[in-house]
Amino acid sequence: MTPAPPASPAGIPAVTVVGIGADGWAGLPAASRAALTDAEVVIGGPRQLDLLPADACPGDRLAWPSPLRPAVRGLLAEHAGRRVAVLASGDPMFYGIGRALTEELGAATLRVLPHPSSVSLACARLGWPVEETEVVTLVGRPAARLAAALHDGRRLLVLSAGAATPGEVAALLRDRGFGPSRMRVLEQLGSARESSYEGVADAWSHPPGDPLNVVAVECRRAPGALRLGAAPGLPDGAYESDGQLTKRHVRAATLAVLAPAPGELLWDVGGGSGSIGVEWTRTHPSCRAVTVEKNAVRAERIARNADRLGVPGLRVVTGSAPAALAGLPTPDAVFIGGGLTAPGLLDACWAALPGGGRLVANTVTLESEALLTEWYRRHGGELVRLAVAQAVPVGGFTGWRQAMPVTQWSVTKAAEQGDRGDQER
Repeated sequence: MTPAPPASPAGIPAVTVVGIGADGWAGLPAASRAALTDAEVVIGGPRQLDLLPADACPGDRLAWPSPLRPAVRGLLAEHAGRRVAVLASGDPMFYGIGRALTEELGAATLRVLPHPSSVSLACARLGWPVEETEVVTLVGRPAARLAAALHDGRRLLVLSAGAATPGEVAALLRDRGFGPSRMRVLEQLGSARESSYEGVADAWSHPPGDPLNVVAVECRRAPGALRLGAAPGLPDGAYESDGQLTKRHVRAATLAVLAPAPGELLWDVGGGSGSIGVEWTRTHPSCRAVTVEKNAVRAERIARNADRLGVPGLRVVTGSAPAALAGLPTPDAVFIGGGLTAPGLLDACWAALPGGGRLVANTVTLESEALLTEWYRRHGGELVRLAVAQAVPVGGFTGWRQAMPVTQWSVTKAAEQGDRGDQER
């Protein structure tokens, strides 16, 4: 006897979410079969619904409309008081409908019956440890986000958006200097029609196959390709730039004091080439950044840099600060890399920060340095000067060439200051 569905709030039915694989009804355990047999309404994608035998699942069948997310609450409310089952591919809580249902309805309304995910099945076929395999989904997401996961020797599983995804993955690998990487496409995992094919990205010539597929990638960097590490401080050559770029060593020091943490949002004000926002976002898939740049040409360049370096979700706002900051979501940290002397800029950034938020500002000019010194006097924090020199040829010898020193002010806003700022706004 299966456990009863959870109690539901008024107007919203209790929902059982059933994970189903490509093997369909035959691959479902008894609890999942019982939930679908007992359901008065079964909701899912057309492909999942077609896997159910009519005699065993007599309930009404409804296909999700598109777009799905806005329709969830209303569609389920229409069937209040009825026993509802929702079909999901594999594990509903792994890039599946389970997340949307939980966020829209609350976990207390759901009973989730998972099926092995495509990742578990793929790792079983490949002999790869799941915990050592990075997963990147391209379902509803740009292929460019795969670039952030490319490191020599790493194993990746790419959740495909359709039949064209393997070809897109191969093209991206070639473009990002990973053409020697070996790819294996696993189709219809778990079904009687399961199959696979493989090859090297540089020579990929397979036509599009089954839309239900997962792409396994063994990353191999091409000889001579630029090496991009996982830590902040990427080579300056990784960026397209007109010279407005926070240089590598200063950038690494700046990200260290900004101290990005999972889920946090950065304002990168005066984006230049976008390097601070890009490398903040690369530190964790859940990190977010908004880059504000007044020059439209540079703003487009920032977007290209973000795309090439695997963080196409970086938001670029074209406009002058502080006016362009209005309406942006509350940041966890703010970096000011340009325009410090613009009237009201520092005040606006400080007011936007909540208690515990961090602000870091860099400058090379005496005028901006004087301003940072005054703010340091008022709010504390750390005021440091960063100086970098590089060894260069001097005749037949070697000497040091000094870059312009950078003055950096970093500060964490006290909790009580954040409270006052919220009241003022």
